[in-house]
Amino acid sequence: MTVRLGVTGATGRMGREVIAAAADRDDCEVVFAVNRDPADETVDGVEIESAAEFDSLVDDREPTVVVDFTGPESAVDYAATCADADVAFVTGTTGFDDDQREALEAASEAVAVLHAPNFARGVQALLNVVGEAVRNLPGYDVELVETHHNAKRDAPSGTANGLLEEIEANGEFTERTHGRVGEDPREAGEIGVHALRAGNVTGEHEVILADNHEELRLTHRAEDRGVFAAGAVDAAAWIAGQKSGWYEFSDVIAE
Repeated sequence: MTVRLGVTGATGRMGREVIAAAADRDDCEVVFAVNRDPADETVDGVEIESAAEFDSLVDDREPTVVVDFTGPESAVDYAATCADADVAFVTGTTGFDDDQREALEAASEAVAVLHAPNFARGVQALLNVVGEAVRNLPGYDVELVETHHNAKRDAPSGTANGLLEEIEANGEFTERTHGRVGEDPREAGEIGVHALRAGNVTGEHEVILADNHEELRLTHRAEDRGVFAAGAVDAAAWIAGQKSGWYEFSDVIAE
């Protein structure tokens, strides 16, 4: 079966990569791609159409799955349209507030929805091991440093927040301290969180555990955005055969 893809945010950093990743596969076809400002552009031979036409394009082109990398507000709107049209939805958008997250989850009652802050398989492996490291090193100081390009909107990153949740679920921590300034010594039970934004850095996450005259560093570095796009298209191909519900990238990796 050929998975028919709709792509949002098509001229953005990730939208372009998703179209390119789909073009490299025999089991996927991009049937439409939209952007807020299409500017009569094509990406890998795919015409970029106006995001204002998204609803009608879903009806006319009949995608199997929509892949979204935009912003929280637009992602929620796209998901609602997909829910009404019985189209699965995959999104790597981050920065959702509580209401937006609830709206996204509401769409999963009608169709399959997969949300992942990061589609790199190495990041999934990091998420799997960081909790074990915290359990094995009780009482160790924990710091998390993440670095992204200077245009990234949300901080900490969605991946960093996922790592923080794993750390907190597996150790005795009381608070997150975001950055340090002035006289600010480390307190017991805190996790230091540092978000760096510079240049064109694709993405780097490092968890540091230190005490007892030793330190353990767990690091993931993405060298090309294509790794995220390939994972997102993997997720789209996988979710095309799933029933309605809420899914994560770990579900794709597990099979």
